[in-house]
Amino acid sequence: MLNKFRQSGSFKCLFPRTNTPDLDAVLLNTAGGITGGDSFRFSGKAAKGTALTLTTQACERAYKAKPQECGQVTNHLTVETEARLNWLPQETILFNGSALDRRLKIEMAPDAEMLMVEPLVFGRIAMGETLTDIRLNDRIEIQRHGKTVFLDAIRFSGDWQKHLSKPHIANGAGAMALIVFASELAEGHLDSIRKMLPEDGGATLIQDGLLAIRILADNSLALRRTLMPVLRRLNKDTLPRCWML
Repeated sequence: MLNKFRQSGSFKCLFPRTNTPDLDAVLLNTAGGITGGDSFRFSGKAAKGTALTLTTQACERAYKAKPQECGQVTNHLTVETEARLNWLPQETILFNGSALDRRLKIEMAPDAEMLMVEPLVFGRIAMGETLTDIRLNDRIEIQRHGKTVFLDAIRFSGDWQKHLSKPHIANGAGAMALIVFASELAEGHLDSIRKMLPEDGGATLIQDGLLAIRILADNSLALRRTLMPVLRRLNKDTLPRCWML
């Protein structure tokens, strides 16, 4: 059940029909992408005892920006007691010359559950694009009961392709993803998830009830082939319909 809802500008939210009492919401950027000077903000809450799944209608695109401008995306999510939140956006594609400042903060109650993924694709590989000039600030923070339990941050400016080509960085990967699963069931999935990952992927139990997974892939298609079965396993064998289109 939807309690409160407000939207404005080119950032919209759609609610597809489901056969369950859980709420699915699809975020849609009607502007078609993000460029310098854009500012998008989203906040959502899974109230006590509810389940909320958030995804995007399609891949987001970070377009070329002017030198002094930057596109900003701020997402703030709250998961109350006995609730479950799934943050499952599709890929963000970085175009050459893009400038993106993105922040995701998730605040959880002690007994809440959460599954999140953030996939990134490095340029339009099929068109031969390479990211020789980008600016990227990307920060993900997860708090449980007011205490930070996970923090991941990227800050980069310059030739992204050259940086990723280094063997000890990404060995030329064209896409990557971060998955975090916060649940008392997390440890039980660890061994199975590790068997599902390619050589350029890894999973670790950071602390009790907190599983982190990182994946590198040659391209977006290869990334999806790994992501989708992993996400299904951590989400009761389901994925939002948008992921199937």
